[in-house]
Amino acid sequence: MSDFFEIFNPGLRHTREQLDLEKMLVVEADKGGSGPKPLDLDSGSVVLRMPAGAYPEPMQTPQAPEPDDKDWTFVLERPCPECGYLAANVDAHDLPALVRAAAAPWAEVLSGPDASVRPAPQVWSPLEYGCHVRDVLRIFTVRNQLIRTEDNPVFPNWDQDATALDERYWEQDPDTVTAELTAAGEANAAAWVDVAESEWERPGTRSNGSEFTLDTLGRYMLHDLVHHLHDVGVQPRVA
Repeated sequence: MSDFFEIFNPGLRHTREQLDLEKMLVVEADKGGSGPKPLDLDSGSVVLRMPAGAYPEPMQTPQAPEPDDKDWTFVLERPCPECGYLAANVDAHDLPALVRAAAAPWAEVLSGPDASVRPAPQVWSPLEYGCHVRDVLRIFTVRNQLIRTEDNPVFPNWDQDATALDERYWEQDPDTVTAELTAAGEANAAAWVDVAESEWERPGTRSNGSEFTLDTLGRYMLHDLVHHLHDVGVQPRVA
């Protein structure tokens, strides 16, 4: 019938030929089809069924590491058995230089091709450790200021495991984290530069009841920075 109408309206023939040229082929593997089927462009609607795996799955929330309930304040009195850090070997007056030295390697760590790859399902990737170190630097900069400006403050609780999930550490951009960690390191180092001698013994208390002075707070913080370099396979060049 269409050929009959095309005799009186040659434009219809041209339209049909164009549609024929534009037809696409798809494989309906999910229906057990034996081969490609032409799309019926004359019907007014087309349903495309993509084969399984055509699109990557959205990134799933990875397994959370085992909760770390260890009281790491022991490093103020004895060496860490994992990274070897001993706070007693650190002079708090050296914190500005030591913080910068501990922050410096992260630019190289986070530029590596496997920065976002976990070595094991429940072990953070270097990227996740970098996010954590950035946040440690920020948190302890605030605690430094709290001790110096308030009388025996109680530090707000910080759940590092919840933060890692809420902030989706594993999805963050390594270049952005590098820039943020570098800035946080500089801000933290600067917080220890102008400490007056009378301020080193000012007290502050963690939400779990652990008591610190500004001196022990800084040396305790440095362990966190050194330990996480150890976690990503970097030999710390500080304390």
